[in-house]
Order: sequence, then structure tokens, then C-alpha cells
Amino acid sequence: MSSDFNKPYNPQESEEKIYQLWEKSGYFNPDKLKTKGKPYTIVIPPPNITGELHMGHALNAFTQDILIRFKRMQGYKALWLPGTDHAGIATQNVVEKQLKKEGKSRHDLGKEKFIERVWQWRNKYGHLILDQLKKLGASCDWSRTAFTMDESYQKAVETAFLHYHKKGWIYQGDRVINWCTRCRTSLSDLELEYREEKGHLWYLKYPFEDEKDKYILVATTRPETMLGDTAVAVSPKDKRYKDLVGKKVILPLVNRVIPIISDRLVEAEFGTGAVKVTPAHDMADFDIGERHKLEVIQVIGEDGKMTNKACKNYAGLKISEARQKVIEDLEKQGFLEKIEDYTHRVSHCYRCDSTIEPLLSKQWFVKMDQLAKMAIEAVEKKKIKFHPSRFQKAYLDWLKNIKDWCISRQIWWGHKIPLKNTDDVLDTWFSSALWPFATLGWPDKTKDLKEFYPTNTLSTARDIINLWVARMIYSGLELAGDIPYADVIIHATVLTKDGKRMSKSLGTGIDPMDLVKQYGSDATRFGFIYQSLGGQDMKFSTENMIMGQKFCNKIWNASRFVLTQIENSKSKITNTKQITNSKFKNLSKANKKILEQLNKTTKSVTDDLEKFRFGQAAHTLYDFFWHDFCDIFIEESKLQDDKQTKQVLAYVLLNSLKLLHPFVPFVTESIYQKLPFKEKDLLIIEDWPN
Repeated sequence: MSSDFNKPYNPQESEEKIYQLWEKSGYFNPDKLKTKGKPYTIVIPPPNITGELHMGHALNAFTQDILIRFKRMQGYKALWLPGTDHAGIATQNVVEKQLKKEGKSRHDLGKEKFIERVWQWRNKYGHLILDQLKKLGASCDWSRTAFTMDESYQKAVETAFLHYHKKGWIYQGDRVINWCTRCRTSLSDLELEYREEKGHLWYLKYPFEDEKDKYILVATTRPETMLGDTAVAVSPKDKRYKDLVGKKVILPLVNRVIPIISDRLVEAEFGTGAVKVTPAHDMADFDIGERHKLEVIQVIGEDGKMTNKACKNYAGLKISEARQKVIEDLEKQGFLEKIEDYTHRVSHCYRCDSTIEPLLSKQWFVKMDQLAKMAIEAVEKKKIKFHPSRFQKAYLDWLKNIKDWCISRQIWWGHKIPLKNTDDVLDTWFSSALWPFATLGWPDKTKDLKEFYPTNTLSTARDIINLWVARMIYSGLELAGDIPYADVIIHATVLTKDGKRMSKSLGTGIDPMDLVKQYGSDATRFGFIYQSLGGQDMKFSTENMIMGQKFCNKIWNASRFVLTQIENSKSKITNTKQITNSKFKNLSKANKKILEQLNKTTKSVTDDLEKFRFGQAAHTLYDFFWHDFCDIFIEESKLQDDKQTKQVLAYVLLNSLKLLHPFVPFVTESIYQKLPFKEKDLLIIEDWPN
């Protein structure tokens, strides 16, 4: 037994050495594993190259690493494929902020030089988050690390686009989309963040064309857009306005004559039940406009200022300035009835936080009817299962009400749309939707693609079920010819101790790397997983890290005691053949009991891991090792000095280390290296207990 085993366990001293030992062995690469087992594949949700690990990343990394270590020990050819996403808008914003500090903009550099600058940034900072994953013990095959802007990946993106285009599923059209006036690009519905905000509801009088002393009253939260109104709409179920449908009113300030129409999208309960229709600046209004063949007048431009079509009184004004002037003019001319306080949900850009403007814009879209149909069928027919199963509903609800996917973005960093006469790039999620198969070499028929696709399990967060999970499913089915994975684990959301979302800006965020520095990776891992019991909100507490730290020390000290007992015994145990089941005959009551408890624990933990019940498995292991093994059996063994008890001690320790390894890999590997009876060179490739 080495002399350093006499010291207290020091994770900061041993974890880096152990990780280097694993990397040197090459066993993270499934091609280096001496196994005839089936492939088992997990692709990592690729973190943005702009990012640093947050608590959700950490929990998800622990979940995936437990699974991949478990499967590797079961004899599977286990591949955990890592990589990063180019994160179009986010990365461009980061580099633009750097340029701003230098007093420059991307336009000063020009497109080519700006892209060079982004690559410089990526080469310097883009791998930081992967290095942090290593600190957590992630046993990824780093030799297969992918990046969504790799040359081979760009080929996959181009192939996918052209495949859809050839089938007639990609088209360019004028539609109302979400527009960020700061980033100057379109965004999908899923890339918006909504916040409850206090605003106002303005009630406006629209006089009748033939009776100018009478009017219909409409309510709006965005009075500046009334300059682009081309109709007033009411609900067909609203009896109050039944006789007004077909009549015409005069649009205040503009003096345009517009019709009163009836449409099913109008909610009779909102405001007065009569709403203004601005087809160029509202998605629902655009749909109404298409049905009723209304004129489309764009009064807000991509720069966030009023256009020339907004009348000369308002052209060139910022949106906020135009709103104020429109309200003043409506009031002066007697068209403003009243103003009410009103709280509503306002959409913001998920990257720069600017308020989103719905604008009419020429964009590229993917038709979703056929793709959504196949993605729905894959889940309804149980080819793909969600864990917990309740998340299936959110997935299906979105797909059954899906709109065509706006895939073009007006930025410089990203995958260029592979058609002539377009400077647009593709939505980042278009490329990441190919992740499970593009990382394995698709569209080429590679050895990796044949062997490791479809993958087995995806573990991710609930907020990207539609952004990413669904898109990978229909992309895999259509392009790679099969589902991308069979199981989807939706991990818990890590909240503050008082149940609020963690936020760096509010000072409530916690850097998981700080926890690793303080408690060690194993303690952090175990503390996280111990409280992951299937609920979707996890109130984080450092008490669990302290518990994890104490547990790691307990494993270390118990192992040291067992090895000391064996070392001082007359009957030396130098190989695993001396402690096999066949050697255990005529067992004492205590020896028989601990072996039965070990067997029960093995069955329970194996079953829990197969069913993704990670927290339950951690609790079972904790109770068995601390109470059954340490508190009872080890204490009883001190009164015995027979060969059988020493054999049982060694046997239970070895198998406990195996069971514990996926959860606390560093301390278990450190101990395994000191065992005189280990069979393999590393615990990472030991056989999982039967």
C-alpha cells in the first residue's frame, strides 16, 4: 500500500493526475476498448463557444458521464462525443463588443476581416468550456471533438439545405418575422425571451366614413403601428358588431379609408372587442391580411425607425419617439378616448435583450408539415421516449401547431445559405439540428456513422425541447434515415436555495468551477446527483456538496482500513480470483448478510441507472456503503481475524468501488490504483458487477 494512502484524501492533489491517467490510456475512445459489446452513444449538447459552464451544464455533464461510465463498464463500446456550437448571433455580439472598445464596428473591418477576427477569438477562447468539462471528470472522446463550423460539418449543412430545397420544402417569401433592431437580424419564436411588463392600453376612435360623428373604438398596446393599419377586425361571434361588418372607417392622422372585417383570430374579450389590423407589424394581423387580401404597409424599418410610409410627420423617428408623437396628435385631434394601465408579455432578443419588433421581411423558410408529421409519429409510436414522460406533451403540442421555420439570419458569422445572390446565413439551430449524425461524418457513409448512429440517449434542458430536440428528430429521420436517439432525458433546472432562477446579473448565479475548487469534483458530482430525484426544479444547497465531500472521505478511509487489514493478514490477497463468489462457502452470518446486501444494492443501482433514476441510485449507494458496509460490517470485522472475512472485505470493497465509480470517478480510481488485487489497469474499464 503506497505511503500517500495514509494521508487524508485531497481531491485538489489527485484529480488532475487521475484525469491525465485516463486520457493517456485512450479508453475514452471506444476504438481503444477491448470489447465486443454493442455501441452506446451519447452526443453532448454542444455548448456555445462564447460560454462558460453554468449549473445546468454541470448537472447535465454529470448525468451523461454517469451513463457513459456505466455503459463502458457494462462492456458497451461507449462513445461520448463532445463539441461546440458556433453560436452565430451570440459570438458575433461578443466580437462586436470587443471592437466597440477599440472604437470600431464590424462595418469598419468589412465582412472578410470581421470573420477572420471571429476565428481568432474562437481559437483563443472557444475551447475554454471543454477544458472546464474535463475538470468535472467528463470522459468524452476528445479525439472526436466536433465544431459546427468544421469543414466537414459545413458540408453537412450545405447538403441538408440543398436536400430540402430540391424537395421544394425551402422557399423565400415576405412574411412577418421577429426582428431585433439591435442585432439587425430575424429570430425564430423560440429565440425570444418574454417578460411581464407594465404598459398601457390606448383606446382610439376610428370615425365611420359615412357618419363622421360616430366611431368604432379600438384598443391597442402599440399606437405607433396604427399608421400602417389597413382594417379594423371584430370576432364573428361578437353580436355587438354584427351589423358593422362591411362598413368603412377613416384611419385617424392618415385619413385612409379602411374596412371593418370579421375574423376568427379576434378575441372578443380583449379591449373593446374591435382591434386594429396592421399586416406588416403583427403575425396574427399578417394572417388576417392574407385571408382578407388587405394592403400591407410597412411603417417601421429594420433600423427601428419609422419609414417614409408612416407619413412625413413621423418618418425617421425612433419607435419610442413616434409613439409619443402619435399619442399627442391623437389627443389633440380628439381621437384618444382613454388610457388604461395594462400588464402584458413583451418579447426580447435572447442575446442582446432588445425589444423585438414584428416586421414584414423577405426571409427563407422551411415548410414544416411533412417534417412535423414524422417527428410526431416517432414519439407517438414510442420509438423515442421522454424521461420524465410528461415532457412529451410540450413536444407534441408545439409540433401540432407549428409554423414554417424561418431559417435565414442577417448576420455575418455562420453558415452561408448555399444559393447565389444571398448574403444571409442560416439559423444556428438549422446546423445544430444535424448534430447527432453530422458529427459522425454524414453525409459521407463513414465507419462512425454506420457504427454509432442512431445514438442512444440525449440529455438536455427543458427549454430547448422545441429549439433543438424536435429539430434533431425530424432532421435525423429525413436526412439520416432513422431516429437520432431512443431516449431523451430532461434534467432538472437548478434554482437558488429559495427557489428562484439563478442569475449572474442579480448575483445569484454560482460558478460550478468554484464548487470544484472548494469541494473537489467528486463531491460536487455526488452533491448534485444526490438531490436529482426526478423533480424538475432543484433548489441548490452547498450542504449537499459538504455531504459529498464527507462521503468521499468515508470511501477513502474505509478503503484504507480494508487494505490495511488485508496487508496485515497472513493470507495475502493479490488477485481477484481469490475473492470470487465461488470461494465463499460456509459463510458466517455477518459475511452472508453483507454479500446479500451488496447483491441487492447491485441490482437496485443497475436498474435505476437503466431507467435514468440517478438520484435514487446515489441514495442507495450512500446508504449501503456508509451504513451497511462501514458502520456495521467493517465494525464487526474488527472482531474477526479469519481468512473468509478478509476475502469478503476485499470483495465488497472492490465491487463497491465499481458501483460508485460513475458517480465519484476520481476517488474510486485513486483507490483502485492501490489495490493489490485489481484485475484491470484502470477502474474505468472494470467489469460492472453482476
